[in-house]
Amino acid sequence: MEQRKALDGYASGLMIVLCMIWGIQQVVLKLAAPDISPIMQIAIRSGLSVLLVLPLIRLQKGTHLYSKEYLLPGIWLALLFSAEFLCVAEALRYTTASHTVVLLYTAPIFVALGLHWKLPDETLNRVQWAGILLAFGGIVLSFMGRGHSNSILASSALWGDFLALLAGVMWALTTISLRLTKLGDAPPTQTLFYQLAGSFIFLMPLAWLTGQASISWTVTAVGSMAFHVLMMSFFSLMLWFWLLRKYLANGLGVFSFLTPIFGMIFGIMFLNEQIELNFIWGTVFVVAGVMIVSLHAWIKRALGMIESA
Repeated sequence: MEQRKALDGYASGLMIVLCMIWGIQQVVLKLAAPDISPIMQIAIRSGLSVLLVLPLIRLQKGTHLYSKEYLLPGIWLALLFSAEFLCVAEALRYTTASHTVVLLYTAPIFVALGLHWKLPDETLNRVQWAGILLAFGGIVLSFMGRGHSNSILASSALWGDFLALLAGVMWALTTISLRLTKLGDAPPTQTLFYQLAGSFIFLMPLAWLTGQASISWTVTAVGSMAFHVLMMSFFSLMLWFWLLRKYLANGLGVFSFLTPIFGMIFGIMFLNEQIELNFIWGTVFVVAGVMIVSLHAWIKRALGMIESA
């Protein structure tokens, strides 16, 4: 097995590019929404991406995609993945892309809480609990600004924010389920196949049933689909899996905290979104809290070095 390397300048540059791609995802969905609904974009994206991922799946000898041990947890993961992006698609109808991407990336907090109760070796320590409290304080602060007005618009925005947060919970449940099932040992491309195929199967009928299946094939709509299929669902994920095979995961994970920041920046740049002061502070607390939970071992070592100095 190839030994993974510490992060270098090349990997750092690639991770910044990845975070920019992931951060602009919701912005592109909302930008093309007048021509093709977000749920329809995600359904089509998933269906086309499956065709690109399928030839890349390399299973262990004696196993196949539709064996019971993989298929049943695969269907469960597909349901959770579909629920996550259904919440994202609906959130973008009511709230800004900036709010959506920040609240979506609260997922690591819910992952930590879920694994705390399920796995003894994932028990949270005091540093992590402090990070979780800080992140939840940021979530509360993010929602508070929506309550300054009693208008229907403000109520809709609150509902959109709630859906974005729920999408983060669904993402966390997907990660937890992956960790606790047979798919945790499967090739990443196999897991990705189940998620993409399932979300196409589940979301396409929902788009029709909710009256969101109409498409106007404008330049924006075509550009959005090309971005999501080629860049988001294929290139970025394949690059991510390649980086995970070459470099240490902890170092790569640090850069993921840039994603919601890029999301906010791109929302302002391309959608002219207005960011409330309380949401900026809420984002700072959420990102700081997630970093503390994820990097708790480094923080504890640093504190120990300071105390021993």
